Amino acid sequence: MLQKLREKTSGWIAMVILGLLCIPFAFFGMEQYLFQSNQTFAAKVEAPPKWWQSAPSWWPATMLWQRDEIDQSEFRDAFEQARQQQRQAQGDNFDPRAFESIDNKRKVLDGLVDQLVMRMSAKRAGIAVSDAQVRDVIQSIPAFQVDGKFDPQRYQLALASQVPAMSPRGFEQQIREGLQQSLVPSQVAASAFVTQSQMDRLMKLIGERRDVSFVVLPPPVEDTAPVTDDEASRWYDAHKAEYRAPETVSIEYVDIDSATLPAPAAADEAALRARYEQEKARFVDPEQRLASHILVSVAPDADAKAQKAAEEKAARIAAEARKPGADFAALARADSDDTGSKDSGGDLGWVAHDGGMVKPFEDALFAMQAGDVSEPVKTDFGWHVIKLREVRSGKQTSFEDARAQLASEQGDVDRERAFNEVTGKLVDQVLKNPSALAPAARAVDLPVQKLGPFARGQGTGIAANPAVVRAAFSESLVQDGTVSDPIEIAPGHSVVIRVTQHTPERALALAEVKDRVVAEIRGDRMRKATQTAADAMVARLKGGETLSAMAATLGLAAQDVPNVPRGVPVPDPAATEAYFEVPVPAAGKVSPGAVMLDNGGAVVFAVTKVTPGDPKEASEQERTALQQQLAQLAGNEDAAGMLKSLRKKMKITVAESRL
Repeated sequence: MLQKLREKTSGWIAMVILGLLCIPFAFFGMEQYLFQSNQTFAAKVEAPPKWWQSAPSWWPATMLWQRDEIDQSEFRDAFEQARQQQRQAQGDNFDPRAFESIDNKRKVLDGLVDQLVMRMSAKRAGIAVSDAQVRDVIQSIPAFQVDGKFDPQRYQLALASQVPAMSPRGFEQQIREGLQQSLVPSQVAASAFVTQSQMDRLMKLIGERRDVSFVVLPPPVEDTAPVTDDEASRWYDAHKAEYRAPETVSIEYVDIDSATLPAPAAADEAALRARYEQEKARFVDPEQRLASHILVSVAPDADAKAQKAAEEKAARIAAEARKPGADFAALARADSDDTGSKDSGGDLGWVAHDGGMVKPFEDALFAMQAGDVSEPVKTDFGWHVIKLREVRSGKQTSFEDARAQLASEQGDVDRERAFNEVTGKLVDQVLKNPSALAPAARAVDLPVQKLGPFARGQGTGIAANPAVVRAAFSESLVQDGTVSDPIEIAPGHSVVIRVTQHTPERALALAEVKDRVVAEIRGDRMRKATQTAADAMVARLKGGETLSAMAATLGLAAQDVPNVPRGVPVPDPAATEAYFEVPVPAAGKVSPGAVMLDNGGAVVFAVTKVTPGDPKEASEQERTALQQQLAQLAGNEDAAGMLKSLRKKMKITVAESRL
């Protein structure tokens, strides 16, 4: 049998079949075999090599492509940051379920893709950012400044307070990458300009004025003509989406408000004294020291030679400062590298031993005597020469002085404890019977109140609270009929709710909205009658009749208003906008038009003359400001166009299932 298999697979037919199978395997199977991986990217950006822009996007050519990815964790971090920003902006109106939409996720991911495209493009173009540029950006950040000047200590403390803490080198790398990514688009945007001729044309348009004659057609008399069933039915069918009853719920709830709970008994003297003794350290004004310093800065990663030179310089300054009659402030102004305190003679103000300064500095300062000048003290900023000018001793606050604060705090604690006990007991009872609220309410001696039915945005009382509304219309409470978790209305004020009735959104039958349909049909008739009359007048204006003559036949008065500027309501903002939308009238002609008003009336008008604006009327300051705004808009459009072009040159793959 083996011999027969060998004979069958050694012929030319078998070789042809094997060759055909190798072709798809070579282009697809081999790549999968060689590059198996557990991919976790949310999006992937790939670009052909710079020297072969037309390289195909199939294997083995793809081995030459440059690629980078946006990891799922990176996307989740960005999405969570966007969520927090939206929550902060919207407050109680923030809806977390609505925010989870795929559109929001794609919007956040597109922003990350744009950043990655720009980063890859910058690297491919060989764009580099100098250390000086990074330093200038960091020193310009207000969070790192004291009195408008960069302060190294503030910089160090700000980075250390981040969660997680960030090293200066890591932060500098972030700044460098951000500059590298934004350098090209920012320069493209900054390169945009507006010519003087463009400005002149724009100023002529902005300052343009038009001579207008207009007549106001009043709203028609109320339509009382009958509406047939057939008319009502046709109107209803054409506007069916407008006749829907909103989703509504009815709820029962228990209101837990610390302000209405029985007041706790006042704390006795012994309890307050015991608390005072336990927290005595809290009622001490800490010792403070008035200090000045001179900083000889040196980078933490500087070589031994630079470190030694800085230390020797600090030692010489310390020796000079210890000489009788030495002026420490003058030395600081002359030799200190701390830009935040140099101009004030090295003054650091009153310093407490609380971590406000780096540990070696504080330890040295609080080991000194008033009037002492320290030996050079090493920190990450360099070498410090410290002078202790004055010591302010700590002071213990007496029980009598702290009693009012202790009593107030104890009262707050007791009220919070009572509130938590009631809430906890209520929750415990709910957990025993999650589909009923009355037994739990009886256990805590609070009433069950009822509210509804109400729709979203139409509730009163607690039903006007966005958090309550979200819970009341949530699928879990609507479908299961269970009691909610406590919902915080305000500090010390919560409610638990249960949905007792739910009515889904539904279409309203014609019979239910017949009166509304009839009123809307009549309103539509009135609007159409006014529109027809206005259109007829416009047609007659085009035929050569005058507006004043037509107005006279209607018993109305035409008004002539010369030099109407943009944006002035003459007699209505919509009318003025319409004046500037019609074309410039030909010689001896008018440009007519009509616009409907909100009250059901209309304005029929004729533009008789157009006077371009005079660019010379604008001040140089106004002209410059407008030119800058237009250049900025044009620059932003150019930068967006460049980004769009770069994206087209790259292959972007989005893993929607991982968002």
